[in-house]
Amino acid sequence: MTFADEVKNAVTPRAALLVIGVLGLQLLFIASYVGALHKPKPTDVPFGVVAPQQMSAQLITELKNLPGGPLDPRAVADAATAREQILNREIDGALIVNPRSTTDTVLVASGGGAALADTLTKIITKVDLTQQRTVRSVDVAPASDQDFDGLSSFYLVVGWCVGGYLCASILAISAGSKPANRQRAVIRTGVMALYSIVGGIGGAIIIGPILGALPGSFWGLSGLGALTVFAVGMLTLALQALTGIVGIGLAVLIVVIAGNPSAGGAFPLPMLPDFWRTIGPALPPGAGTWVARSIAYFKGNAVTGPLLVLSAWAAAGTLVTLLMAMRRTPDDAADDTAPVGSTAA
Repeated sequence: MTFADEVKNAVTPRAALLVIGVLGLQLLFIASYVGALHKPKPTDVPFGVVAPQQMSAQLITELKNLPGGPLDPRAVADAATAREQILNREIDGALIVNPRSTTDTVLVASGGGAALADTLTKIITKVDLTQQRTVRSVDVAPASDQDFDGLSSFYLVVGWCVGGYLCASILAISAGSKPANRQRAVIRTGVMALYSIVGGIGGAIIIGPILGALPGSFWGLSGLGALTVFAVGMLTLALQALTGIVGIGLAVLIVVIAGNPSAGGAFPLPMLPDFWRTIGPALPPGAGTWVARSIAYFKGNAVTGPLLVLSAWAAAGTLVTLLMAMRRTPDDAADDTAPVGSTAA
């Protein structure tokens, strides 16, 4: 057999399509990460203003009309309320005007992302300089000394997501690339659930007791980890059940290519372009990162929505996986025993 014949036999139409698909994922990966992160700038950041009534309206208008629209300012009754709203994650910072002094205070929360906290301080410092005033920064939810730039929450969630789709991928191709029969679907779901629990606890142990990178509830982070891993794993199994081995690539597209750069990890959501800040909260990495930071730095506040997002992915993935398995015929079920690469697969 000639070399040309070997190439012809090796590069089947199916293999060629898969290679083209991988190339597409590669280019989308570059476009998504560079597109989201190459030029971060704040836009419409929820921001409180505490000032005497005669100054408040004028100051809010001035902040709202800053070039590029970095802030979405709103009046807040007092400094205590501003702190409470920051800890409840309703606003990302606040300016406290002191009418009896030329020094004002900007409240920030580096636990929600150091890049945004630093940016808010710089914006308000520049505004105050035009009024011959100075500003001091107070961090009401500071990131841990062991959590550089508040990134540990993001990388923790990324690790959970990677574990979820890798485990599901192994389960999906362990007996061929076709969807599982009913029994195997139930087994895979059970294994995925057990793996998720162990993975969630393991991640919480590493990030907390071992490295000391994140404060907050150990069991809260463990539960979040289990839910995140299971959501991503069941999403992957569902896509594989619908589309075969292509589903693994689709899971990478959703979780890694779309989800990671839009998660608010490297740069918080208000600093991302509109497309990424819109999709981020609806995807597992973004929802998980928000909850991890809330557990670590914001007393567990504002987590209901993101937890519902993760639960929805987990429930939908489980439902699709089991329904697709129930639709299989006895002949399809027999194919599950065929080895990978065989005609049946």
